[in-house]
Amino acid sequence: MPAILNWFLRLIITNPIGVRLVSNGSKRTRHLFIRSGYLAAITVTLLAALLGQQGVSLREMASAGATAFQFVAYLQLGMICLLAPVFMAGAIAQEANPRTWDILLTTPLNSLQIVLGNLFGRLFFILAMLVSSLPLFAVTQYFGGVPGKSIFLSYAIGAAAAILVGSIAIALSVSRQAGRRAVFLFYITVVIYIGVTWSLDLSFRGAGETTWVTPLNPFLAQQVLLDSENYHPFAAADLIGHSWMYRAWFGAPVATYCWLCGLVSLALIGWSTIFLRVIGARQGGTSWVKRLLRFGSRRARIAGVREVWQNPIAWREASGKRNTVGTIIARYGFIALGLVIAIGAICFYHFGQMSLASLRQAALTIISTEVAIITLTAINVSATAISREREDGTLDILLTTPITPAYYVSGKLRGIVSFMVPMMAVPIGTLFIFAIYVLVNGLGATGGVTMSVSANTMTRSVPFILPEGALLLPFTLVPFIAFCVMVGLSWSLKSRGTIGSVIAAVGVIVAVVGMLSLCTMQAGKNVSVIGPVFSSLSPASAILSIVYPEVGMRDAIADDISSARIALVVGSIIATAAYAAVVYAIHRAMLGPNGRSFDMTVRRLAGTN
Repeated sequence: MPAILNWFLRLIITNPIGVRLVSNGSKRTRHLFIRSGYLAAITVTLLAALLGQQGVSLREMASAGATAFQFVAYLQLGMICLLAPVFMAGAIAQEANPRTWDILLTTPLNSLQIVLGNLFGRLFFILAMLVSSLPLFAVTQYFGGVPGKSIFLSYAIGAAAAILVGSIAIALSVSRQAGRRAVFLFYITVVIYIGVTWSLDLSFRGAGETTWVTPLNPFLAQQVLLDSENYHPFAAADLIGHSWMYRAWFGAPVATYCWLCGLVSLALIGWSTIFLRVIGARQGGTSWVKRLLRFGSRRARIAGVREVWQNPIAWREASGKRNTVGTIIARYGFIALGLVIAIGAICFYHFGQMSLASLRQAALTIISTEVAIITLTAINVSATAISREREDGTLDILLTTPITPAYYVSGKLRGIVSFMVPMMAVPIGTLFIFAIYVLVNGLGATGGVTMSVSANTMTRSVPFILPEGALLLPFTLVPFIAFCVMVGLSWSLKSRGTIGSVIAAVGVIVAVVGMLSLCTMQAGKNVSVIGPVFSSLSPASAILSIVYPEVGMRDAIADDISSARIALVVGSIIATAAYAAVVYAIHRAMLGPNGRSFDMTVRRLAGTN
């Protein structure tokens, strides 16, 4: 074989690192379940969308095929954005270990082969899942209404997003500054980025035309592709006289998004290749951020006297995580950003830069994104709370003290929920800001704060959000976060490592919340009297009912809006009791009779990591 051909083949196809990752990953049961679950979700969604359409004419069949394709395309992109960080987590957590890199750098592989082997060895499963769903998409061609170009462009958007996520993960791994804690920070950053760019697009969106944010978000690029009637690029005549970059950005956002992902990925791969062998020399020092904030200095090591709670485990969980630079920046940055976005959205509407309907959409997106970030953070913190202590040996020391299993688990629950309180105050504070704006009647804003909506055949006048939602959301959000914490603690106890516990807990919460939200949303829409009670049982349906009551509580709003709002209050109280009962049940299941289940699980996994 010619040497130059062998060199190119060893970059990706015969790369030993890539071959190792693919062969080992193909044997893992967890990867098999993820791939099977992905195909099952796509298949069930496609069948449900097709069977839910009625009609036998060719036009109706084409419309059914197009609708089914839209559902499946959005679901596929969402699952790619959800699963790509999961598959790339190993690149951050494992190869970020300097000892792993030391071994790799002693092999005959060059820097580019090491980087590309790690990247495409892990991306193989994501790209394989994309290709595996192609026959399902081809089924929609029999109904018509779905151009073949749209199918392949949808795949291009998903592949570009996966490659970009993978390149970022490899760059974090090469920097040696990432570790197991960075895995979920990486995950949270992806969610924040998608939510913020979507909110900005809603703020700047005009008469259905794309904005400067469109090529920066995969879901917005997908919307241009699938909903061109309501969200379309600028006409060619409007782009005459502008630069080529302006024409590409506003005239071809789908292609621009794919090119941007490709160029950024190439830049990250190039940076990783160049600095792979030299960046490790900086290990062991104090970063400039810590030096600037005096972390690591002698003064910082002298801790002041602090009052410990009655439960020291709870105090440690609530207070011990607040002293790191990343935690301080992430927590207070999240709080500040949430308040700025909420106030900014109101200012945009108040000064005529946004319609009331757009403000409503922005409120839903902002609050939903904040709740999603809080949920994922709570899962991460709780799912690593016990497994991390098992890995570093802290749990073995704690269990030699008089601390009982019930005392330990209760302390973990209380401490983590207390740690999450400032973050939970962000969506609640956002709703308070909107509620105050409604109660003061928009300070005389031109468009007012109420709008006419249709529920069934009735027309109702409602505020753009229900102001009582600011008082009701804590009744659903706080116990729901406690439920997420208990699920995370349960998997943290049973899992051997932090990565496995986080992935398992995220999967359980996504499945439970997804099914619960679908049921409560349907019940809230179609049940007249007690529909709003069901809507309060899930944060997703509760937020939808607060911002869009004519959607979340359609039949109840059509009958009597006052009764619907009262039922929403009652449902919030019931939700608190229901989540509290579930939390108590999980707590008892973790401990078992006299704490035996806890002790047996800890002993069985002792010394593993």
